[in-house]
Amino acid sequence: MIATYSDLKGKVILVTGAARGIGKSIALALAEQGAHVVFNYRGDEAKAIALKEELEAKGGKATGLKFDVTDHSAMTKALDEFTKTVAPISGLVNNAGVSKDTLLLRLKPEEISQIIDTNLKGSMMVTQALSRNFLRAENVSIVHMSSIVGLMGNASQAAYAASKAGLIGFSKSVAKELASRNLRSNVICPGFIQTDMTDALEAKAKEQYSSSIPLGRFGTTDEVANLTCFLLSGASSYLTGEVIKIDGGLYI
Repeated sequence: MIATYSDLKGKVILVTGAARGIGKSIALALAEQGAHVVFNYRGDEAKAIALKEELEAKGGKATGLKFDVTDHSAMTKALDEFTKTVAPISGLVNNAGVSKDTLLLRLKPEEISQIIDTNLKGSMMVTQALSRNFLRAENVSIVHMSSIVGLMGNASQAAYAASKAGLIGFSKSVAKELASRNLRSNVICPGFIQTDMTDALEAKAKEQYSSSIPLGRFGTTDEVANLTCFLLSGASSYLTGEVIKIDGGLYI
């Protein structure tokens, strides 16, 4: 069940990495709230058009912007053009991310760069690129999608964990720096969530992981989307600088 937040209707919100998984569920949930969902895409025009149509069928407005979060020049150009000609962006979900499980001994410099550039630097640069725009917007809320791994670490995920932990420090700094502008910044740390990635796991592995979760199951992308909508809405108006786990009790 997705709760309804009336103040999200018409709110212009950028969701990065909205093509699939958690990002897509968030975009769809926001569209159901009547928000204007802005999403980025890297190259496939047909898929971008299909996502736009899917979001608008849910009742919202949608705009696709062509840029990769690691391409600072293309990103700033697309965001500047949109915010100056269409509307200020008052909500941001930094969701775009990549992961590669590699033992520390085998971790290559280029793999570290790819993960850090996308998960951490990309989120930082999108936020920075929109910072002046945020000064013109009202009731700005930023949600950074970290991971439970960013809190507890995990074997074979050193670079990924570092990038997700970095988001937490970044979010808290943004929360302190821009609170006087009525801007809020919070972090969500999902645990095991049902996505294409977890669906590919063998049944035995799923059972093993589920047994370590007090609630005994994986979470759903809709549950993460519901929490995201809450943090973007005025219902969470006194929350900033927080790190919220949604992991079924995995890390208590």
